[in-house]
Amino acid sequence: MNRTIITVVGKDTVGIIAKVCTYLAENSINILDISQTIVQGYFNMMMIVDTNKATKHFGEIADELQTLGEEIGVVIKCQKEEIFDKMHRI
Repeated sequence: MNRTIITVVGKDTVGIIAKVCTYLAENSINILDISQTIVQGYFNMMMIVDTNKATKHFGEIADELQTLGEEIGVVIKCQKEEIFDKMHRI
């Protein structure tokens, strides 16, 4: 399984989850786990997704999600799970 961590952060607006999830579905990316909160008007979401059947390469997905984030006013970051784990191991 090719697991990727996706984070979405920014001012809360209508449709953030819908737009991100639509992109993932259109590119055959399966959501394994999702957590989202809104704190004083700021939206924060973390997703663990499986990119094993994705129709695009990781770099292209990361770039397109970053562009989508800019369009909807949030910051979207993607990291492969193994890199995320190594960065956060203390």
